[in-house]
Amino acid sequence: MSFPREASIAIRSTVVLWIIGAIIYPFFMIGIGQILFPSQANGSLITNAQGKVVGSALIGQPFTSDRYFNTRPSTTTYSTADPKKDKDGVLKTGVSGASNLAPSNPDLLARIKGKNDPDPSKRLEGDLNRLKKAGIQPTADLIYTSASSLDPHITPEAAIAQITRVAKARGLQPNQMDTLIAQNTDHRFLGIFGEPGVNVLKLNLALDKLKSAS
Repeated sequence: MSFPREASIAIRSTVVLWIIGAIIYPFFMIGIGQILFPSQANGSLITNAQGKVVGSALIGQPFTSDRYFNTRPSTTTYSTADPKKDKDGVLKTGVSGASNLAPSNPDLLARIKGKNDPDPSKRLEGDLNRLKKAGIQPTADLIYTSASSLDPHITPEAAIAQITRVAKARGLQPNQMDTLIAQNTDHRFLGIFGEPGVNVLKLNLALDKLKSAS
């Protein structure tokens, strides 16, 4: 077989494989996703009662008000970094990732236990003190960040620990909170893989609906 013929076959094979792998297959998979899993394929977006997109079921959001169930801490403040107040350089390094601070790191200890300093601007209350003042029994996920720092879930135990505070702030009965937590708990995949988790955004949206209904 001559070289020109071999080169022609190689070029045509490359073009055919490129069309299949770079065009046909990706668009085929996009079509399958849009037909069978439209929500997941479009980012698992969550809408409020008015139909407005308020977030994704896959990305955590910060909630700090007593009227809402709070999320777990985030080293990147989730996706809300303000370019004018980005002292930690979140926008320079991206909005995902753990801090990689060792358990003995002073910054991690200060965030968890607090820090006393003669300069009031450098004092930190600490997550432990904040939770205890709110009457919340600290759980690991209410103190430590996740590996991605964008985890949208907390454990059912962490949600239950916040029931008294949320119920008091909204004037609701604690048993109403128990029902909402159970309804918004994602259980183990296939009953085997992973651990149960409560999607905080979904839980808080359901909480707002409960308040408006009452």
